[in-house]
Amino acid sequence: MLRFMDWSVVAMGCLLVLGSLVSRWWAARKGEGLDQGVRFLWAWLPFLMGLGMIGAKVPGLLHAPHPVVEIVDALNFMLAVTVLVYVLRTGRRIFRAHGTM
Repeated sequence: MLRFMDWSVVAMGCLLVLGSLVSRWWAARKGEGLDQGVRFLWAWLPFLMGLGMIGAKVPGLLHAPHPVVEIVDALNFMLAVTVLVYVLRTGRRIFRAHGTM
């Protein structure tokens, strides 16, 4: 049962990545450019979350060697820190634009 739950997390990550890529393709097809504000964040956030979910589970499920798992975990941590910094910067920019900060 545990294997099924682990693979369902990987499947959800794949759906997030594919959904993000399709939404960006659809926006480009309609000719809408993404600005550097909230819309840009919402275009990248599902993609990065999906990559994090996939990177967290796949090496263990494929019985990768320990050094590979450690490298993927380190990359996943760097991805999480990058997303956190980007979300904080975007939130600060939004609050500053509304005059609350």
